[in-house]
Amino acid sequence: MSDGVADNVGALVRRLSRLLHRKIADVLVLAVHHKSVGSLGAVAGLAIACIFAWKLLRRSPGRRVGGRRKHRGSPSTSQAVAGDDSLPSEGDLSVGPLKGANAVETVASSVELSLGQIVRKRLGGCRRITCQLLGVILQEKTPEELQKHATIRLPVLEVVKEICKHCDLYLMETVLDDESEERVLSALENSGIFQSGGLIKEKVLFCSTETGRISFVRQLEADWHIDSNLDIISQLSRFIRFQLYISQMESGQIAPNVFTSTSLEQLFS
Repeated sequence: MSDGVADNVGALVRRLSRLLHRKIADVLVLAVHHKSVGSLGAVAGLAIACIFAWKLLRRSPGRRVGGRRKHRGSPSTSQAVAGDDSLPSEGDLSVGPLKGANAVETVASSVELSLGQIVRKRLGGCRRITCQLLGVILQEKTPEELQKHATIRLPVLEVVKEICKHCDLYLMETVLDDESEERVLSALENSGIFQSGGLIKEKVLFCSTETGRISFVRQLEADWHIDSNLDIISQLSRFIRFQLYISQMESGQIAPNVFTSTSLEQLFS
């Protein structure tokens, strides 16, 4: 019912109320001065009229609340009373696309993760990692260079330390002589990587051939292997759960279990 019709009915009820008020006064006077059957009938009629007026007032289409009309059919009251399932209750604030895992992803994407959190997320469930030294931990790219010097890549140090906190890490490399081994171990020790915990000298392995590195990885049963030699990556793809190929090619995935990155730290950036 529209507001205009409701106002007309309200005005009619008010006029009827004033009319009944006057009639009540007249009948009471008549009943006091003339105690007759007609007077009693008038009183009975008045009672019936009062009941009718009261019922009519209850059926009024709107009620005045605080000077404003509040309709029964307003969404705020009907849904609250009916308990509409489309509205979240006080104990369930996860609505629509924010439910379940989507909520976790949404929250995580809006918060900047620390390096440790990123490493745990990337390597979740990883037990053991094997990693080549040349081109990954060291700046040198060939065994011949190690015969002259060994230099640690500083940007990768923090990543290696975080990996050691959560996984069993083994470093390995192909060298041409014992002096190259000593240079590599000395460079690692001077970087402080052994003092950070998790990595010890016994976990730095050396071999004289590429086949020896493949054998190391398979014997250790690593969950992840990191290498810059694509041939070794290919040979190990059947035996290792995941591998990271360090290459200057665009980062991505070249096989279901083989990922590529320009550097180890880039993977966790």
